Amino acid sequence: MSALFTPVRARLAVVVIAVLATGVVAATSVVGASGAAAAPSTTTLRLGYFPNVTHAPALVGVEGGLFQQDLGSGVKLSLSTFNAGPGAVEALLSDSIDASYVGPNPAINAFVQSNGAVRVISGAASGGAFLVVRQGINKPADLKGKVLASPQLGNTQDVALRSYLSKNGLKTDTSGGGDVSIRPQDNAVTLQAFEQKQIDGAWVPEPWATRLVTEGGGKVLVDERTVWPNGKFVTTELIVRTDFLKAHPDVVQGLLNGQVDAVDLIAKNPSRAQQLVGLGIQHATGKGLAASLIAASFQSITFTNDPIASSLQTSAQNAKKFGLLKSTNLKGLYDLSLLNKVLKAKKDPAVSAP
Repeated sequence: MSALFTPVRARLAVVVIAVLATGVVAATSVVGASGAAAAPSTTTLRLGYFPNVTHAPALVGVEGGLFQQDLGSGVKLSLSTFNAGPGAVEALLSDSIDASYVGPNPAINAFVQSNGAVRVISGAASGGAFLVVRQGINKPADLKGKVLASPQLGNTQDVALRSYLSKNGLKTDTSGGGDVSIRPQDNAVTLQAFEQKQIDGAWVPEPWATRLVTEGGGKVLVDERTVWPNGKFVTTELIVRTDFLKAHPDVVQGLLNGQVDAVDLIAKNPSRAQQLVGLGIQHATGKGLAASLIAASFQSITFTNDPIASSLQTSAQNAKKFGLLKSTNLKGLYDLSLLNKVLKAKKDPAVSAP
């Protein structure tokens, strides 16, 4: 899976603390309350996320300045974007980033592969994933012999697609063989391949599902909400390296404040949130999306701080079934203590995990 990792783009947001002293800017010192100069103390938080609508809390937190505001001037925020979870996980486990928004299966893989080197500290989104296919494909049996895409081998939508096909009697393998050939690839490549009729469909998150419909002429065969109890399943959650969490709990709490503030803004001012999501996607990819497309994508997604832990064990079992995970023992994966501290301060309900 590591060979498939291609970061989309990285950019850096740096807060520089400076004071005006004797007519010049003193960027190397800070004047304290006593008037004495002191050396600045900063911590860098390296945060990853995807330029997808399902990562709206991250995009809103970045573009709206909520993360930096809640982290404070003593924290330098470094940002990286990824196409799919396995790439973000590789960056986490190689100490290239400290925290990232990812889907459940990459979070599980990171936890299992590293023997607990990461923790899930918050949810972010539920829903917003679909199997979009060509016109004329009307039922699972019509998929036999077809070529479908997913964002990356072992990512959340890849596992969901394999699970759906298996439940409908269609075999797949990780090499692209079987009754249905699955082609893991970048979402932008998937859209182009679908338009050129090189693939017959894809299981993708928003906004790519809507784009396959509106730009590629496809149709929705499966809304992933229909395969989960009460339509609830985790699509995006926030994870952090365990050692960073232990070393910098104050920084992580600041990040979680930004996460909760972002979800709150999305709920109270969706128009503004959609604008910020559009800016974030444009900044990360160099290409903007129509406001109507982003608004349509929002309709199928619930943005929430709850990681919906009940769905994670099922995802783990499915990944193991397809040879994409070694163990389903997830004990210790969640650490929601700081999130609940933030929620309590805001008088919001606590969330829980097994």
